[in-house]
Amino acid sequence: MSDTALATEHEAAIGYRGLVLRRSAVLAVLALLLLGSLLLDVATGPSRLGLSDVVGVLLNPSAATGPVSVIVLDVRLPYAVMAVLVGAGLALAGAEMQTVLNNPLASPFTLGVSSAASLGAALAIVLGVGVPWIPQSWLLSGNAFLFAFLSVLLLRLLSRLRGAGVEALVLFGIALVFAFNAAVALLQFIATEQALQQLVFWTMGSLARANWPKIGVMALALAICIPFSARAAWKLTALRLGEERALSFGVDANRLRNAALLRVSLLSGVSVAFVGTIGFVGLVGPHAARLLVGEDHRFFLPAAALCGALLLSLSSVASKMLVPGLLIPIGIVTALVGVPVFIALVFTRGRQA
Repeated sequence: MSDTALATEHEAAIGYRGLVLRRSAVLAVLALLLLGSLLLDVATGPSRLGLSDVVGVLLNPSAATGPVSVIVLDVRLPYAVMAVLVGAGLALAGAEMQTVLNNPLASPFTLGVSSAASLGAALAIVLGVGVPWIPQSWLLSGNAFLFAFLSVLLLRLLSRLRGAGVEALVLFGIALVFAFNAAVALLQFIATEQALQQLVFWTMGSLARANWPKIGVMALALAICIPFSARAAWKLTALRLGEERALSFGVDANRLRNAALLRVSLLSGVSVAFVGTIGFVGLVGPHAARLLVGEDHRFFLPAAALCGALLLSLSSVASKMLVPGLLIPIGIVTALVGVPVFIALVFTRGRQA
């Protein structure tokens, strides 16, 4: 090998190491910002507790007085942790969905997952219908998750029956959205006033039902999905080059797509089951990550999870600060925040193109 080729190879290796370091630094900065947002979320609320008081309780819970300990550990901390976990889950699901469907507008709700979960919740709230062995306190969450999971299985069945591709899968999802929304509207029409109020509040998205058992389930869902997502990172990166290129690298695109959609259904199903309908996180989070670290899924997937967690955590803070003394449903806040952020991302990508 000539000296020129060796020098070129050496420069390429140095450039690659620099790129890896920069992307790793972005992930570290996002993690620090998320930690700061988490502390801010715990410190924000109607009871005027200072940041030092909150940090003191978190570092030494046994030394805190009764009311302060209850406010921080039993009320605020579960809300804040659930916001981080749900944001990470929705954004990670959105990132994988945008890759396997090759659709920049894909999100966990594109395939009707949210609408299916809403139908399951509506059946539990209005009619009291649910899986028999689920306890009453978990009936709503269990129904929502079950319907969300079944919606993805139904989509895969429909696409296989027709032998359809990715485009048909998205179209099937849109059709299911309208079908599920129509069923929910019918249940709203026959619901009592109390049931209707509960259903409407649930569909707005709220962290008010967060508790430590639900946080444990959400954390378990992430712990199950993250290793498989990380293992599939290079295959997902290859898929971004095109299905034919990925096939030439030995990637089974159909199998990869099925596995990714199962992870999407688990993450989005559990998220929607516990906090209701929250839009834009699964859409905006991956786009923000893509702008920061590019398409290498070794960095893109964790960056998307961190961006989604940061977005929902900051939305949780905003939900408590926009109207003093009133906790606004977080789904409303993410819509208000997500629309301008998404428009800004679209224009940013347009200028870069």
